[in-house]
Amino acid sequence: MTGATGMTGTAAEMSVGAAAACLGTAAWLLGGGQAGVRRARLLLADGAAGSGPPGRRRVTRAWQRIRERSHAEWWSLAAGVVLAVLGASVLPVVAGAAGVPLLRRVRLAARERRVRESRGDAVIELCGTFAGEVRAGRQPGAALLSAARDSGGLGDAQAAVLAAARFGGDVPEALTAAAGQPGAEGLRGLAACWRVAVDQGAGLADGLDRLEAALRAERDQRADLRAQLAGARATAVMLAGLPAVGLALGAALGADPLHILLHTPSGLGCLAAGGTLEGLGLWWALRIMRGAEEVAG
Repeated sequence: MTGATGMTGTAAEMSVGAAAACLGTAAWLLGGGQAGVRRARLLLADGAAGSGPPGRRRVTRAWQRIRERSHAEWWSLAAGVVLAVLGASVLPVVAGAAGVPLLRRVRLAARERRVRESRGDAVIELCGTFAGEVRAGRQPGAALLSAARDSGGLGDAQAAVLAAARFGGDVPEALTAAAGQPGAEGLRGLAACWRVAVDQGAGLADGLDRLEAALRAERDQRADLRAQLAGARATAVMLAGLPAVGLALGAALGADPLHILLHTPSGLGCLAAGGTLEGLGLWWALRIMRGAEEVAG
């Protein structure tokens, strides 16, 4: 009896730990943990790169490479394997495998958003540097060459735009084509400033200053909206993790919820209904927040 009780307690503790790990992973993935981890890694890297023995620096760089190359979506499959072992069922593995492409889509969308935001910041810097070069007395073509090299705001289209500026090509058309890159929409305004200033003799630096201020205000507005939606996003993540907390509490009380959910008809029905409602709830909450961001944009 004592051995059986000990084994039951051990299984309950393992179930609690697995549920907690799953909940933490879900919160990290859905709650924007990537950005926080990246900022912390950069801060720690700045502190560790310039100090400490060479061995520590090599270990730090190796750990950074591992973190950058690892894909968070595979934690879904790992969590499914753990739950499959604890629950003696293949269903968690199937669910974990099904979650891999969904989480990969979330990760790629987050990466595209970061690239878009980074390119938008580079365009703002390009406008400010370009205005400074023009005020310093440089011709628009030479000023654009210098500003583009310093800021990188033209992205992949930098060679085409700089060639047009250097050899007398159609710079506004090249800038408009470059504005098709995600996050580089502000280059359309830069093309308009160039067209008005160079073709009609208006003040280019003043137009660039107004364009930079408008782009900066738009970026600040998006950041403010994202900060306001952070509470709603955290609430959605917390509510999504409540079923895992319930499973952990049930396992701690010795009810063996995994066996009931995975090996009984009523449990399978509850699992299917709960999973469907959980997915619909998350989809609806994210849709509301995405709609708010699109309206503000």
